[in-house]
Amino acid sequence: MEKIKGVFFDLGGTLRILYDDAEHQTRARARMAQLAGAHDVDAFIDMVEERYKPYRDWALGENRESGDYELWAKWLLPELPEERLRQICHEMTFQYRQIKGIRRLVEGGLEVIRTLKDRGYTLGIISNLIGENEIADWLRDDDLEQYFDTVVVSSICHIRKPDPEIYRMGCRELGLEPAQCASVADNLSRDFTGAKAAGIGANILFISPEKLAKKTITEENRPDYIVHKFIDILDLPILQ
Repeated sequence: MEKIKGVFFDLGGTLRILYDDAEHQTRARARMAQLAGAHDVDAFIDMVEERYKPYRDWALGENRESGDYELWAKWLLPELPEERLRQICHEMTFQYRQIKGIRRLVEGGLEVIRTLKDRGYTLGIISNLIGENEIADWLRDDDLEQYFDTVVVSSICHIRKPDPEIYRMGCRELGLEPAQCASVADNLSRDFTGAKAAGIGANILFISPEKLAKKTITEENRPDYIVHKFIDILDLPILQ
């Protein structure tokens, strides 16, 4: 195994954890309806959710992702005039993600990021998600952008995991070969098959024992390391 020089983090379920927050979610629903000029909040959200299903099927089937404008103009709100959609599409996508809950940095996340950076590793993010602005805004607002040398999200590059090209793209931006990089993620079928196909040097699964017991590990998705607590990443022999 080559010496690991770079570490990529997945976001949802890995570096960021989703929590229910009824007040936060209610505000997001109301704001979405307001932006679209809809008077019945529940009916509007139900319509968007129903329209999101074929989009999700397409995205998963093709390993592709739309940007904010295309998402709303083609899939979720095509009846709205183009000029209005261009004005609101970024916030609409952000608020649509907020109706699912509130996302917070995983416990131990800041210590892991800081320590790996101090140890000399180059850090990056590779993640599937809709929304072009949310992650850049989050990294800036939480003073985290200083730690990451590349951020590759599917809504901007339009490629989704498990397509291995999204990993190769991240490696090129770090100036490293895939074998020199490690990937930390939580989804065996989506994250690990693509990373392994791309030749990522070490794949680290972050998962609870309860969730792991329900998973099937195959040669295509087999992780090199498994951690149940995020902070335990710092103890792995490849990251010393």
